[in-house]
Order: sequence, then C-alpha cells, then structure tokens
Amino acid sequence: MNERARSEAVAHSIENSAFFMPFSTNRQFKKAPRMFARAEGIHYYTPEGRQVIDGTSGLWCVNAGHCRPKIVAAVQKQVATMDFSPPFQMGHPAAFEFADRIAKLAPKGISRVFFTNSGSESVDTALKFALAYHRMRGEGHRMRLIGRERGYHGVNFGGTAVGGIVGNRKIFGALVTGVDHMRHTHDLAKNAFSRGQPKHGAELADDLERLCQLHDPSTIAAVIVEPVACSTGVLVPPVGYLERLREICDKHGILLIFDEVITAWGRLGKPFGSQFFGVTPDLITTAKGITNATVPMGAVLMKEEIYQAFMGGPEGAIEMPHGYTYSAHPLACAAGLATLDVYQEEGLLTRAGELAGYWEEQAHALKDLPNVIDIRNIGLVAAVELAPRLGAPGTRGFDAHLKAFEQGAYIRYTGDIIALAPPLIIQKAEIDQLFAIVREVLGSLA
Repeated sequence: MNERARSEAVAHSIENSAFFMPFSTNRQFKKAPRMFARAEGIHYYTPEGRQVIDGTSGLWCVNAGHCRPKIVAAVQKQVATMDFSPPFQMGHPAAFEFADRIAKLAPKGISRVFFTNSGSESVDTALKFALAYHRMRGEGHRMRLIGRERGYHGVNFGGTAVGGIVGNRKIFGALVTGVDHMRHTHDLAKNAFSRGQPKHGAELADDLERLCQLHDPSTIAAVIVEPVACSTGVLVPPVGYLERLREICDKHGILLIFDEVITAWGRLGKPFGSQFFGVTPDLITTAKGITNATVPMGAVLMKEEIYQAFMGGPEGAIEMPHGYTYSAHPLACAAGLATLDVYQEEGLLTRAGELAGYWEEQAHALKDLPNVIDIRNIGLVAAVELAPRLGAPGTRGFDAHLKAFEQGAYIRYTGDIIALAPPLIIQKAEIDQLFAIVREVLGSLA
C-alpha cells in the first residue's frame, strides 16, 4: 500500500471509529483529524513527522516536558517489579514515600495526603472530606457547598455542580442539591490588559458574605475556588481577593478549598499556587503535574486538624469510607517520585518565576493585533481574549486553535480566549517561537 492509500485508509478508519472523544467536536474532528504520534521535550510530532510546539503543556499537565528519561525509566522498572498493589488495608513503600515528599513541599500547616487518580476525583474527594469533617465535629448541618461562576472543578458529579462554566453544566441539570455560586472576578472594564494580579476587584470576595446571609453561614461546609481560574480563560485573582475569602471563611467556620489541579507544581513559580499568593486553604486538590501526566494520578492535601478529626474512633475502624481501586497506584507513585526528582534537580518548581517577566512582555506585545480585547498573565500562564464574531461567539477562538496547529503550535482555546501554558523547561528562544506563531495566527483571523 502506497503512502497516499495508507493515509486515506487511516482517515476512513478515524471517521468511522467507535471512539467518542471527550470535550471535542467529534464530527468536525473525524472529518479532518489532528493527530499526534510522538512527543519529546516541548514538542509533539504528527504521524507525518511535523514538529508542533506544545503551547499548553498537553492539558496543563506536562510541566517537565514530554518523555523525560528519568520518569520513563522509573515507570518501566516499577511495572516490571509490581504492577499493582491493593490500596485498601494494604500498602507499598512508594505510596508513603511519595506522600511524605509532597507534604514537605506543601504550604505550612498542610500535612496529609490522600491519593486519587485525577483532578475530578480530587475535587469530589475534597468535597466529601469537607462534609464528613463537619459531621465528625458534630456540625452535620453544614451541608451546603459554594463554588464560583466560571469555575472549573472537573467533570464528576460534585465538581460539575460546584463548577460554574455554563457549557459544562447545562445539559446535566442540578446534579447536587445545596450548591450555590459566587460571582466571578473577570472585569474587562476595569482590569483589561492587567499584568499579573488585577488591581480592582478584591471586594468581589464579599459576594461570599452575601451567600452567607442568604443561606445562613452555619449551613455552609466549604467554598471551593481555583487560585487562578485557568480552564475558563485564565482569570487571575485581584489583589487582596483570596485573602478576603480566607478571612470570611475563618469568620464563619467554613472550610476553604483551593483547586490547584493546574496551579500546583511550579506553574506560578512555587510548588503550590497558594504559596505564591501567600494564602493557605484548608484543603488543596491537585493532579496533572503531580506525575508530569505520565501516569494518571491526583491527590487531596489537607491540614492536620482535618486528618485528626477522623482519628477519634476505635482503632480497628475504617476512618474514611472513601477511595479508589487505583489510589496510590504503584506506577503512578513511581512516576510521581521521579517527577519530583526532575522538578527539584532542574529547579522547575521555581523556574516560572525566573521566566515570568520575559513571558509577560512577549504576551502583552500582542496587544496591537486586531480583535484582541484583553491579555492577562501570571507565572508561566497567559491568555489572549478575542472579540467574538457577530452572531458566532467562540468561532474565532476555534479557528485560532486550528490555524495554530497548521502553523506548528498546539494552543488551547475556551470560547474566544486563547490560553498558553508551555512546559516549564521552555527556553526564551522557544517562547519567541511560540508567540511568533500566535501573532501570525491572530493577525490572519477575520
């Protein structure tokens, strides 16, 4: 079979495949597939061998770059040694070592680690811990959960319910009762083209007070927010906003959960985003970069007092009837330990802070392009918001995504917002290359 015939056969196979793709335009994609066959460093490669710079770390997760030899070798060794160990009533050394190493990197006061398999599982786990914690303390009336408009907390029942992206919620209904949402912090009128944290909007945290008065604060178990709302289009918290949320939660005895599935593992220049902002929550959800995405894994980190609340019963009793078959999976722990080695040996947990100034300048240099109505950045994350086409919102962003792939860059889009968050190993010359492609693409959009 010649090359053309082989390509046609592959295209036919994809168009008629049983695969129902997640978060994808299935019909459009299957007519014109965009495929990756290999990855290395900060690049993907198509089946034809074309190089594509990874402008979004896969899905915000490949922080140390692709196919790192040390991580690959660790997983290969582990799968040949022990492929699986039951996590219920049994253990394996790597799980305890990995948890201890994570706890040492965590914000002061965060001391315990519960393993999951994804960010979505981490969120639902944290929400369950919050509800159970209050019940263990004799405050079972605290059953209400508060999220935020435009928040993204994964796709499980709890995470979808507290999430606030309309397109992710509208076809599923309420899912979980007793959930409400604060206002989001995006204010183009006052904060367009902010560099780092916007100056205006700390008072938006007081929307939590409004919900406390509406529902009675003694009924609220937890508030969950992303320190930076990345999936919805990189909404950076205004100066003082997170601090105010912490104050309100402390005032009313409400647990504060930071969803750090994206902002952890060096994305902002610290091991955790909470350390970057100087605000410590009660629980932290994480995933993605925890294993450099080599093997799926997530975790919930919590304060010691939350852990201890479950330790008061009989010693032979199960303290928390929750977990997953693949919690602390040996391959994931091996990948995670090797990932921490790479992060620490190469200074990747702080490298975003070193590149942030250069990254910011390159991002905001796009301000002169047509249709650009906002640019925002923090750490090694940036977003370019485009004016929507009349009667066709979201199409400019999607077209930018398609054209960028053609030009040699993989970039994420949310509606008409382009998001960029490359692997932390990126060099300045590669930052220049990425933004040159983005400039060309945005300049060509009608």
